[in-house]
Amino acid sequence: MDYLYTNWRKEYIKSLEQSSSGCVFCDKLDRPDEDELVLERGETCYVCLNMYPYTNGHLLVVPYQHVSCIDELDPQVLAEMMNMSQKSVRILKEKFYTQGFNIGLNLGSVAGAGLPDHVHLHVVPRWQGDANFMSVICNTKVISELLEESFSKLRDVWPIGDESQTGD
Repeated sequence: MDYLYTNWRKEYIKSLEQSSSGCVFCDKLDRPDEDELVLERGETCYVCLNMYPYTNGHLLVVPYQHVSCIDELDPQVLAEMMNMSQKSVRILKEKFYTQGFNIGLNLGSVAGAGLPDHVHLHVVPRWQGDANFMSVICNTKVISELLEESFSKLRDVWPIGDESQTGD
């Protein structure tokens, strides 16, 4: 059996241990948006950049409700999660010229959830050729833009997404 070591996840694991409430997503609620890379706070959910992204512009749609599975969420929370995901796709297409997306939920540790106690939806922008040998051969992840740059780029246009959502 071959092993693929992902040393970059060590920082992620450390951040989980340092969470004051035991949940990094719940901790974001009491901190400034800029510090936590939160782009929008809705009635039941928020959208933020993933601090340990797979690609540039990797977003998370997170309900305020701390539950581990979507079957525990109220219907209005699920609806807002989908609306925020749709807006995220629209804005990422505009600002990152995205060619495709992976959108999904990892429910439970065995399904790959790094934070299995707080359900969240991933919106991962994709481009032709974005998966390459660097992470496998060189143990290096290539993210071509700083998180702060991505946040600034998205934050500047997020209101445009709001206007197109309401039809104004």
